Amino acid sequence: MLKLFNGLKQYTIPIIITFTLLIIRSLSDLYLPTITADIVNIGIVESDTQYILKMGGFMIAIAAFGSLCSIIASYLIAKTSNGFSEKLRDEVFTKVASFSLHEFDQFGTASLITRTTNDITQIRMIMDFGLRMMVMAPIMSLGSVAMAFSKDATLTIIFIVIIPILGSVVYIIMRKGLPFFGAMQKKLDSLNLVLRENLIGIQVIRASNRDHSEKERFEDINKDYSSTSIRVNRIMGTLMPLVTLIMNLAIISIVWFGGIRINLGYMQVGDLIAFIQYAMLVMTSVMAFTRVFIILPRASASATRINEILNTEAKIKDTLELEKPDKKHGYIEFKDVTFSYPGAECPALHNISFSTGPGEITAIIGGTGSGKSTLVNLILRFYDVDSGCILVNDIDIRNTTQESLRKKIGYVPQKSSLFSGTISENIKYGNDNGNLDDIIQAADTAQASEFISLMKEGFDSVISQGGKNISGGQKQRLAIARALIRKPEIYIFDDCFSALDYKTDVNLRTALYKNTTQSTVLVVSQRVNSVKEADQIIVLESGKIVGIGVHSELLENNEIYQEIVSSQLTKEEIA
Repeated sequence: MLKLFNGLKQYTIPIIITFTLLIIRSLSDLYLPTITADIVNIGIVESDTQYILKMGGFMIAIAAFGSLCSIIASYLIAKTSNGFSEKLRDEVFTKVASFSLHEFDQFGTASLITRTTNDITQIRMIMDFGLRMMVMAPIMSLGSVAMAFSKDATLTIIFIVIIPILGSVVYIIMRKGLPFFGAMQKKLDSLNLVLRENLIGIQVIRASNRDHSEKERFEDINKDYSSTSIRVNRIMGTLMPLVTLIMNLAIISIVWFGGIRINLGYMQVGDLIAFIQYAMLVMTSVMAFTRVFIILPRASASATRINEILNTEAKIKDTLELEKPDKKHGYIEFKDVTFSYPGAECPALHNISFSTGPGEITAIIGGTGSGKSTLVNLILRFYDVDSGCILVNDIDIRNTTQESLRKKIGYVPQKSSLFSGTISENIKYGNDNGNLDDIIQAADTAQASEFISLMKEGFDSVISQGGKNISGGQKQRLAIARALIRKPEIYIFDDCFSALDYKTDVNLRTALYKNTTQSTVLVVSQRVNSVKEADQIIVLESGKIVGIGVHSELLENNEIYQEIVSSQLTKEEIA
């Protein structure tokens, strides 16, 4: 946690001012019981009304000044804690944004969301309360003991006995409760994961009549989280009652022995009242400090989880070398590329070699799990190859920045993702500099203009989160338009025609190929009709290339391709 709080250096001046104000507030609170003792011992005992009014007014002035200091300190603490948590969220978000898919797989999306929100909230809470108590609690506790000692040294022995007992109780309970807070945060990750899966997959769940089983699954995780939370609260819940009991026993002892000392003439009534007030201040400080210790373990566990993100180095990093200017445009070459997913027993791709360039349409076809999308992910450098290399414009993609690499590529993923906003904003997401003519042209080529024109607001029609208010085929066409507006050197279409009907598919590909003659086009598909016109078809099977050629060649001499064609087309269509 201390490492995480190194980021507070920029708030040094507000923190120093805050600490100064809190010290003033603490000293004012410590002085009030002494004034009370003087009022009782002098004003009330000697019936000096003038003295009572004078000291009463002095008390009000000190209390008001202390309260003002406290208000200003509270404002500065709130500003500091919220500013620090905002900065920390930015750092975590920036770090997560730099992760490769490997790190996303390692942490899990649900856990990353929890760490960015709930865990940082725990840090803010400990700062809100901890910064105040870190100054006030020690001063109030030690100061109260010192002031009590000045009133009656003998009676102060009660504090000397009580404080070590309180410390031991806090230590024992915290030691038992601390391990559970880390477990709670992990179980909160699991809870968020199940909830997220249920919200995203609600259609599949209902269509499969799995509502009941998913409810049971959520209840099991929820019950596990709740039982751990209850167990922690049972442990931590004993702390406050025990502290209160010990301090009340201390006050009873003070009253008991103080009364005896008054009768013996060793102590005045006003001093006993002040002594009780100091005991109350000690109890209040210890209880406040105890609350810090209740929040601290969870904040410590959260700080550890946040540090795990900040200390994780992305496996894919940009080269520090200066980039060489491209001599070519749109050329892709795979040289004996092999790649395995982390923990996999066998490679997802094995010894892949091929090349393609501008004006060429290269199609990649194969069965499910053959490695088609993996190959695309490697071009975009979502993962790095295990061996071999991928060249774009004769430059190894590991020797260029990810930003400059992806600027050259217009990518349409297998699963279309749209963002909340207008249709125009979603298409323009591919190119911020695109104007209305560019948007319309991209939509025309993607065969999206027809359904857009039927919408009430046209290009200004609002798309809900994830594109829930339009069909799958419409989402795919908008995703294609988003890639087209980039006008890149390389287009990658990863099985993105699957939700289109035959007529729309044909029209789209005709318009697409007509407007991408100066670029390199990679089409990943399981549909033969989507790839048979390609200049080069690569057939994948179990991560290996088992055939390269045009449709007619492969149909004649490639057994795997023949099986794919015969499973999709009739004899008449093949002929």
